[in-house]
Amino acid sequence: MENIYWLEQALKADFCNPLYALALIEDEIQWEKYRYLFTMHIYIKMIEQYLFLGNKWNKRNAYFYNAPWRDQNLESLETAETCYRTALYYWEEAVNWAQKANERRLRWIDLPRVQFWRDEAFRIENGSLNYGRTIRRELDFLQKVREKFQEMDKTY
Repeated sequence: MENIYWLEQALKADFCNPLYALALIEDEIQWEKYRYLFTMHIYIKMIEQYLFLGNKWNKRNAYFYNAPWRDQNLESLETAETCYRTALYYWEEAVNWAQKANERRLRWIDLPRVQFWRDEAFRIENGSLNYGRTIRRELDFLQKVREKFQEMDKTY
């Protein structure tokens, strides 16, 4: 939760002077690409944190012996779903920022000190990094577990 708090603060904060950037910034176009990549990277970190948080409440299995706690488990799954849906929102934002960073006019701007961010943007563009698919898979699986809990008789 603390990581999420600080990442949200980073998204709200103004950008500092380019002198303090993690990459060498020599002109305004590099600064623009840097800001797009930075924002995309923060959204990716938000996704990861919400996936971790959702996994904490995701029950994964509806065992028959959990029937007495059916309602609590359904509540837990609701919390997990909220986390996953929040991650899905952040995924859409990360994709938008990656597209901005990969615009034709910015494509060949080199920022070697943040190459990892550039790689993330490229992987989003070519589909090899797709948290949307992962999140939707988790939501589908969560729904199947929810249905099993809902079918349970609480008096087992």
